[in-house]
Amino acid sequence: MQKKYRAGLMWFRRDLRARDNAALHHALKACKQVFCVFVFDRDILDALPRFDRRVEFIHGSVLSLDAQLQRLGAANGKPQAGLIVVHGHAGDAVPRLADELAVDAVFANHDDEPQSLARDAAVQAALESRGVAFHSFKDHVIFERQEILTLAGKPYTVFTPYKNAWLRKVDGFYLKPYPVERYGAALTAVPDEQRAIPSLAELGFEKTNLSALKIPTGSEGGERLFEEFKGRMANYKVARDFPAVKGPSYLGVHLRFGTMSIRHMAATALSAEQLGSEGAATWLSELIWRDFYAQILSNFPHAVHSAFKPEYDAIKWESGAGADALFLAWCEGRTGYPLVDAAMAQINQTGYMHNRLRMVTASFLVKDLGIDWRRGERYFAEKLNDFDLSANNGGWQWAASTGCDAQPYFRIFNPVSQSEKFDADGSFIRRYVPALAKLPAATIHSPWLAAPLELAAAGVVMGKDYPWPIVQHDEARALTLQRYAVVKKA
Repeated sequence: MQKKYRAGLMWFRRDLRARDNAALHHALKACKQVFCVFVFDRDILDALPRFDRRVEFIHGSVLSLDAQLQRLGAANGKPQAGLIVVHGHAGDAVPRLADELAVDAVFANHDDEPQSLARDAAVQAALESRGVAFHSFKDHVIFERQEILTLAGKPYTVFTPYKNAWLRKVDGFYLKPYPVERYGAALTAVPDEQRAIPSLAELGFEKTNLSALKIPTGSEGGERLFEEFKGRMANYKVARDFPAVKGPSYLGVHLRFGTMSIRHMAATALSAEQLGSEGAATWLSELIWRDFYAQILSNFPHAVHSAFKPEYDAIKWESGAGADALFLAWCEGRTGYPLVDAAMAQINQTGYMHNRLRMVTASFLVKDLGIDWRRGERYFAEKLNDFDLSANNGGWQWAASTGCDAQPYFRIFNPVSQSEKFDADGSFIRRYVPALAKLPAATIHSPWLAAPLELAAAGVVMGKDYPWPIVQHDEARALTLQRYAVVKKA
């Protein structure tokens, strides 16, 4: 088969795997020689703290990707293949490397976050000025951008009809893996001077508790998690709601950084659903939500900074020193509501938060404390291992009732009833709020109502060992309804 290009450069970003990778497949198929690069982009990294689990996860996954490329090369008689790793500014590094390697084209997978689109446009312009082509491909979702439109030719803004359209359209073509291995002979040797991969310390970061949390990196780690989850998938519909139960897939970080193929996951879930698994159907819906929010971000970029529904920007949020103190109490898990505080302890200690608790804590910040959803969104963006702009923004706007297909503004999570329903015996609370560990299940959800003897027996002094509630839910609910009155006819 005649190849279009003499040499190409595969630029990995949020797709840290060799298997079933769209851009890598197209690069190998189109070029006689393919170099591979990953850039630890200082435009992103320089703003992060030295202890960041995501950087450690990426670093481990980059090492894994290098090993995968070496194996793929060795299997095709190219034992010196591997990954070039650069620590610098991607906008400069990629065109410079394209020059140094004298490639004819650069290949990458789409990244529709606004900052990434601006970066890619600048890189493409720099490459084209050198006579180098830039090609990018869909890889991070099943359907993107405007692949699924309403009968009126517009993007969907309500999930259920989007999901129905998604399910009608999906078939084997969209879920078929890219046969990367078939074209592995196009991989070429990494130049000797670029073979070394910088250590985490050389990047300016330090080890976190990632390994203690048993968060596996790379495709191998993702595959192990997925294999384990497949054994639990049938129970997902019920188990996913209880934070003390092993219900979720825990694959969010692998989806975020592309160490696992979304096509492989969706195909597995769809097959199980077709065999009657309600758990698989529910998990597939979560994957479709991910596509839904990705196309919302692509088609409505104003939602990154503003309410999806512009009229909701008229809401007056709490501000000033008092609001700052309430926000800090929420961040530090000192609200006096045990389930909220346990959830915030979980994200602060692990970089993960159970999906139901993401809704509960977001609702509490916005509708109990009256604080702008964007402050909470930014905090989650700093803390979550699996932070993804479209999903994080979509989730926060859903909770704040400012987004597409959002929770109605008058539906406000009661943090006590949520606790009683989804952590009935208090197991999750006891794990993350040890000060309350000895309280019985009947009172652990609202310790301020416990009898003095119960508190004494549990070794809890309210206001000392555990804070009094910083807000009364019923009063806060009434204020929220007033606050949202400016848009109640929207």
